[in-house]
Amino acid sequence: MTQIDKTKPVMVTGANGYVASWLVKKLLDEGMTVHAAVRDPKNTKKIEHLTEAAANSKGEIKFFKGDLNIPGSYKEAMEECELIYHTASPFTMDVKNPQKELIDPAVNGTENVLLSANETPSVKRIVVTSSCAAIYTDAIDTVNAPGGKLTEDVWNTTSSLEYQPYSYSKTLAEKKAWELAEKQEQWDLITINMSLVLGPALNAQNATSESINILKMLGGGDMKMGAPKMGIGLVDVRDVAEAHFKAGYTAEAKGRYITSAHSTNFLEMGMILLPKYGADFPLPKKALPKWLLMIFGPMTNKLFTRKLIRNNVNIPWNADNSKIKKELGMTFRPMKETMEDSFQTLIDEGILKAKK
Repeated sequence: MTQIDKTKPVMVTGANGYVASWLVKKLLDEGMTVHAAVRDPKNTKKIEHLTEAAANSKGEIKFFKGDLNIPGSYKEAMEECELIYHTASPFTMDVKNPQKELIDPAVNGTENVLLSANETPSVKRIVVTSSCAAIYTDAIDTVNAPGGKLTEDVWNTTSSLEYQPYSYSKTLAEKKAWELAEKQEQWDLITINMSLVLGPALNAQNATSESINILKMLGGGDMKMGAPKMGIGLVDVRDVAEAHFKAGYTAEAKGRYITSAHSTNFLEMGMILLPKYGADFPLPKKALPKWLLMIFGPMTNKLFTRKLIRNNVNIPWNADNSKIKKELGMTFRPMKETMEDSFQTLIDEGILKAKK
């Protein structure tokens, strides 16, 4: 059991990220002092939404420079903190050099943060933002898991540098975190293993996220002929922030937590938006047949390899989220709310435009 003192500052790495921004807002609203580590504290455009959140809250924010690739660069931000949230990690599917762009920053960044914690006597708990990608690669893996669903005991064994390197980076980074946690007794480690995160972005204009790309594909016409029934898990960004908060401040919290609200697919996600947005946006109305995807998928999008299509399309995704509900008391928003709020944010920000 690790009781965290709420009067002590709390550090968040990658504080201006999609999930981290909501976590920082939650911490500020609870009256905490947040040590926000970002790549460039002088880039006001990328942090103004956090400054604004602090101004409208009981809490206080202090910005620090931190870089995943530089050992010791988070040390200053850690001073006096009992709790650390390590959320910073690259999230992109379209990479030229996976080792350099995904694996190195994810693994080295985790190692840098945790080794600095070993040298900071105040640190008692570290919550690492991992992913369901550290548990599985493709929807078929959930079908093949014991009992036909993912649990916290399952690890990803099917990704590699060549296939789904993003999943591979999350798996290696989380394994590194547990390896370092076992070598010391000063702090305990908790991981939040989330599925696909959607929901409104606090900084939509500057957000670089695969989540926003998926919404653009759904609403921008890429899927107007139909959407693949690719099995995935989905969770609201606001719920993910809440899960991080509870993981940090629940004394009994321990181990990994699958943070996923809904088992769904791209077609269902698009269909949920139809009643409200169907008149103005070219949303998908039917499923794309798997055989058609096998022929044309690899031509239209290099990420849509035949292996990916074979292992994900028309295959249900399933995960057991009972641990986080029971141990952290989590409840999740309905999918309709998540989808509509996400989509509306992109319209409000002018990222998606209604057809004339």
